Amino acid sequence: MHNLMQDKSNLKIAYFAGSMRPGIDGVTRVLYKLIEELNERNIENIFISAIIPEIDKQPTEMFKVPSITVPFYKEYRLPYSGQKSFEKRLLEFKPDIIHFNSPCPLGYAALKFGLKYRIPVVATYHTHFVSYAKYYKVKSLESVSWNYFRSIYNRCESVYVPSLPIINELREHDITTTKFLPHGVDTKVFNPIFKSEDWKKDLGIEGKVALLYAGRLVWEKDLRTLSEVYKILNEKRKDIVFVLVGDGPIKEDLQELMPNAKFLGYQSGYELSRTYASSDIFIFPSTTETFGNVTVEAMASGLPPICVKEGGAYGMIKNNQNGLIALPRNANDISDKIEMLIEHPEFRDIIARNALEFAKLQSWENIFNELFHNYMEVIENYRLKELYKQRKVA
Repeated sequence: MHNLMQDKSNLKIAYFAGSMRPGIDGVTRVLYKLIEELNERNIENIFISAIIPEIDKQPTEMFKVPSITVPFYKEYRLPYSGQKSFEKRLLEFKPDIIHFNSPCPLGYAALKFGLKYRIPVVATYHTHFVSYAKYYKVKSLESVSWNYFRSIYNRCESVYVPSLPIINELREHDITTTKFLPHGVDTKVFNPIFKSEDWKKDLGIEGKVALLYAGRLVWEKDLRTLSEVYKILNEKRKDIVFVLVGDGPIKEDLQELMPNAKFLGYQSGYELSRTYASSDIFIFPSTTETFGNVTVEAMASGLPPICVKEGGAYGMIKNNQNGLIALPRNANDISDKIEMLIEHPEFRDIIARNALEFAKLQSWENIFNELFHNYMEVIENYRLKELYKQRKVA
């Protein structure tokens, strides 16, 4: 056991993800950061997905499985085949552990493969799909989702959950394999040093307070609430501007609801770092997150965040210390908190400094150290259980 626990470089890990298209959402950004760390540590890995980038050189081996387009979300595809599509390649690869990142059919197929060939399976709970059922008020779908999640996640050895509020909700619904593992942030990429005095000038918003939202433009991010906040504040103040980074199917609808807002589209690299650091306040009204990578990115960039008390994004915030927590789906409360930060710049500076100090502690290196150590524990415990079963049968 000691040797196994020490030598992570001998690990062979098979990952399953719905999409590996770079930058499509927070999940893929986490996965590409994971690939960097795996390569840095010389850990052999393979990623199996319905969508892989069409480039000459992949950062690691990626294996594509058959899929169909998801209606209304053309940037996503739904894998429709079971383990037969990847079984031969995975048997050749001989993984020590399997890690799936979505409870979609591909994740279920990964679990079945692991159970069939006695390979330990872990998962990350990236997306709180149950909250979508709540959001769209489909009670029957919510119940079916919890039943399905129990059936898939309780057969895993560990389910990594990035926020404590979501862990508590999963445990309330009898999902017993959860383990707290937050996401990290790259403070070299998201950092106040990228603040640019020319940024506001380039956008034509000099002298205004920039209220930033970053993320996909979809209704389930509670962007109707954001549009209501826009309406409330734009009727009262002339010193603010809403800035939205990201793309999605409701962009045109939002532009109609928020005509004077700045829609910057999808950003990455220096462009994104500059936008974060040059804005003034970060607003994230989503109630459907498991974590909300954008919130900790904003904190690392020196912004005071305002999140809502539902979902997982507020889990990293201590109210009135390193951020503000507003009532969910309550545009008036969010607006009041924005105005409090605008009217009290000293308080805003204190929140921003505390947010930055918190973010500095959330390094990816620490997060991945914990993940890889847990892999080794899972593998060893699984081997011991298998050995016990064999002796019991004998």
